[in-house]
Amino acid sequence: MSNILNDIEAIKKLDTKNMLGSLQLLSAQVEEVWNCAKKIKIPASYKTVKNIVVLGMGGSALGAHIIKAVFFDELKMPLEIVGGYHVPAYVDKNSLVIVSSYSGTTEEVLFAMKEANKQKAKMIIIASGGDLAQVGQAQKIPSLIFSTNNNPCGSPRMGLGYSIIGQMVLFSKVGLIKLLEKDIKNIVAVFNKYNVEFGVSNIGNNLAKEISQNLFNKSVWFAGAQHLSGNAHAAANQTNENSKRFGGYFIAPELNHHIMEGMLYPENNKNNLGFVLLESNLCDLRVQKRFEITKKVLDKNGIKHWSYVAQEKSKILQACEVLVLGSYLSYYGAMLQGVDPTAIPFVDFFKEELKK
Repeated sequence: MSNILNDIEAIKKLDTKNMLGSLQLLSAQVEEVWNCAKKIKIPASYKTVKNIVVLGMGGSALGAHIIKAVFFDELKMPLEIVGGYHVPAYVDKNSLVIVSSYSGTTEEVLFAMKEANKQKAKMIIIASGGDLAQVGQAQKIPSLIFSTNNNPCGSPRMGLGYSIIGQMVLFSKVGLIKLLEKDIKNIVAVFNKYNVEFGVSNIGNNLAKEISQNLFNKSVWFAGAQHLSGNAHAAANQTNENSKRFGGYFIAPELNHHIMEGMLYPENNKNNLGFVLLESNLCDLRVQKRFEITKKVLDKNGIKHWSYVAQEKSKILQACEVLVLGSYLSYYGAMLQGVDPTAIPFVDFFKEELKK
């Protein structure tokens, strides 16, 4: 089972769209979107907004989830992430609405954008093209339009260097968070560092491969907290679509208020569930203690779990580090399962049915 993770030729036969290339180009995505963003001019009036709403579905919303987690103690106004057709009633001329769609054609996002426009919101677009790029040009909406050159597999969930860092740059240009060129350089360095540590070429001590092998044939559940909450969400998204594996995520300390009693039944949980705990010494000490006790509860229920303790020194760099880990876990899960990680036949089927 495990040999394929060290066999690049076998991997290439399964990975027909080169998702591995997309993983390896995360840092190039960051550099590209940073250079694109330098050309965007943000009206001064955007810096007086009172609330932020991000419109995005699936992979296109992950940037906002990570930003909300990492910059939780820096954002001075409410941030809401809308994964649907409608914007909140409070959206008005004092709202900043970031319209995020990797393809630029996402149905829900386009519809919600029309509502935001009617409610006089200030808008910024981030996309690779499509209808959004055309609307942005026609209506003179500030737009961050990136290429897909550094995401060869074409999956939005693997273009996270574009969408996550792209959204961070937009937040920074509006004055909502601080993000300097040196921060971008550090992010690029971290993506490169962990691409080596967790990558296919590392056939020695590779924690991503080890955890993936242990999770084989299990439903995968991620647990995160505070600045790594968005990473738990992202890892679950990629696990579903890349590994074709049923799983999800929980956030501490909230998880300690309900799932403690939810693992006993069905009795085959001990055979079918695997937990990955995303930990950090930058978290509140009380949260760190909760993770330790959570492991004891998992042990009492006979449920296997694996921890990853983030190594970087800042919240944003830890989020980038864990993003690479989660991406490789989902990728290796697909390889071990013997499936193409890029193909999403049920999503394609769903979209065709919606058109009828």
